[in-house]
Amino acid sequence: MCSSRLLRFAVFSLCVDPTGLKVKPGEDALLQCQSPGGGSIILLEWSRPELQSEGYVFFFRNNRPYEKYQHESFKGRVELRDPNMKDGDVSVIVRNVTIRDTGTYECEITTRDKESVTSESKHSVNLTVTDSGELTVSVIVGVVVSVVLILIVACVIKRRRLWVLPINTDVNMF
Repeated sequence: MCSSRLLRFAVFSLCVDPTGLKVKPGEDALLQCQSPGGGSIILLEWSRPELQSEGYVFFFRNNRPYEKYQHESFKGRVELRDPNMKDGDVSVIVRNVTIRDTGTYECEITTRDKESVTSESKHSVNLTVTDSGELTVSVIVGVVVSVVLILIVACVIKRRRLWVLPINTDVNMF
């Protein structure tokens, strides 16, 4: 016999944020993700696909986070924006980001409602950690100035050699 309590139905949805997020090294990055309404969150997994086998960015189950499942580089640096996950806000803050944090992050949420209906949703966020354009401009200016100085020094050395070489009009070359 089949009971309605044993009946399970799974729903899966995927959302990708095409704009992404750009921050500078040392700043905090807010990776936003929203749970679909209507159920309690039983599992929350924030991951980076290339790090999946080595651990999660953030892992939440049984109403609490588990740091032991985190990738080493994220331990102590990631927390929920709202620890109560009010209104389904499962966004996380990555503290003190570095260039190595650049990549695609996936938020996977599993919820269950009163009728034991389980639903999963996924959201991706593209994070880019980069220095400001000022550094790039400084490097370009530095390279241009260096090249100009090298050219000037080369011209000066060439002229000095021409001045130092004695011109002997008495020598017959043939």
